[in-house]
Amino acid sequence: MTYAVNHKMNKRLKRQDLYHRIGYEFENTRLADLALTHRSFGSQNNERLEFLGDSILNFTIAEALYRQFPEAKEGQLSRLRAQLVKGATLTEIARELNLGEDLNLGEGELKSGGHRRSSILADAVEALIGAIFIESGIVVCQERVLAWYESRLQEHSLESTEKDPKTQLQEFLQARQAPLPDYRVVDVDGEAHAQTFTIECHVSLLNRPTSAKAKNRRDAEKLSATQALEQLQRKL
Repeated sequence: MTYAVNHKMNKRLKRQDLYHRIGYEFENTRLADLALTHRSFGSQNNERLEFLGDSILNFTIAEALYRQFPEAKEGQLSRLRAQLVKGATLTEIARELNLGEDLNLGEGELKSGGHRRSSILADAVEALIGAIFIESGIVVCQERVLAWYESRLQEHSLESTEKDPKTQLQEFLQARQAPLPDYRVVDVDGEAHAQTFTIECHVSLLNRPTSAKAKNRRDAEKLSATQALEQLQRKL
């Protein structure tokens, strides 16, 4: 078997594996390839599909939330949608679909680990949404989006629209014209795959910083912000 034939067969098998993971089989293989092509690869890339997919994603999630929470107010729906369509959520979906190995990247991005880069992964999800819409229309496209988001939509509730502690603390301080909090990493413990972060939250209205530990920096910051906010509210 020649190299060319072998390469063609491997590419076809890889593409079928991709279709299985995303739950959709493209008839137009060039469109599928374009959706996974980063701008570093060349002038023909997924930026236009990403633009289209972003709009479809926002509409699809907005409609799903509108139907799921008939009692919700506009602000609550907006905050829920923001949580679901943000880059971090799209990156999680891309990793669940294992899209990194299917990306077409330029040499520089390949060397720097672009297949793991959050922004590139998130953009690829939106581009795939745009490509599915172009090929099969809005109904099929929305079915795929909702399938990818099914567990996340089930997990969310109106209670999750409440502002996080860091935002509440910031607004508390701004209302009193006080400096914003300063979060500092004071310790990182454990192996790379199981680290624990210790964060101090320094607030000018408190004599001492609050401190909290968590398995990631963001959660530790939220916990320390919660402590700071509780102390400040007790002083009122």
